Amino acid sequence: MSKYYLDYLEQLESESIHILREVAGQFEKPALLFSGGKDSITLVRLAEKAFRPGKFPFPLVHIDTGHNFTETIEYRDRMIKRLNEKLIVRYVQDSIDQKRAVEQKGKNASRNTLQTVTLLDAIEEFKFDACIGGARRDEEKARAKERIFSVRDEFGQWDPKRQRPELWNIYNGKIHKGENVRVFPISNWTELDVWNYIKKEKIELPEIYFAHKRDCIIRNGQLMAASEYLNMDHEDTIFEKTVRFRTIGDITCTAAVESSADNIDTIIEEIKSSKTSERGARIDDKQSEAAMEERKKGGYF
Repeated sequence: MSKYYLDYLEQLESESIHILREVAGQFEKPALLFSGGKDSITLVRLAEKAFRPGKFPFPLVHIDTGHNFTETIEYRDRMIKRLNEKLIVRYVQDSIDQKRAVEQKGKNASRNTLQTVTLLDAIEEFKFDACIGGARRDEEKARAKERIFSVRDEFGQWDPKRQRPELWNIYNGKIHKGENVRVFPISNWTELDVWNYIKKEKIELPEIYFAHKRDCIIRNGQLMAASEYLNMDHEDTIFEKTVRFRTIGDITCTAAVESSADNIDTIIEEIKSSKTSERGARIDDKQSEAAMEERKKGGYF
């Protein structure tokens, strides 16, 4: 009798598809949070495998800071057209105009943290009871603490001391009125797993993940894309570098890395030999040792 084996990528894929189907079965109003980064793009491919030929049992939601990389927005719109799925976009600029969020000032001003206000308002507006995200445990220590089904209180806040046990593949989606759950189907994946899966599945990505020439400045010791959204002055010198981005977020807090890796194979080799973490290129994570955990407690992704 022949035996049925799954390789490690197939095991991760199987677990993630199971989690997505659990979300569809346990919640009434779920949503998939889409940032345009490789992790949420991987989630979309997993959702296709979980639910096609039917429609997704949830919309995609993009919290648009207005300070995005152009390549990310172009990719998002192409992907939605291909998928023929529902996309909800809510804008940080609207939160600022409604005085729900306050634009930061100063040279290091960023809209990254303001996304939390817009996200929580969107959750309230659509009564989402589960929000699927692409966070992984290997990215950052606060994310390593979090469960796959992670309960948020009625204010969208996360309490690390209020987490539920997750034994085997049993996920508890029971919540009280007003609460919601953040769900992380690829929590057990690593950055390298994601890239190997993208290679295996031949998934298209935004061009900025691959090495390209770009005007940059140095900000806080990091290579930043020169942009009208950065508060630049006479001290900032623009120069051209060949760079790529390991993670994609708001342009005001996402640093590039100098790289010549212009295809998936060379990126995988680069990651294998890298001495810095993926989130090492995120200025928002460098504000303090507990920066991510504090943002999560406030309702961040």
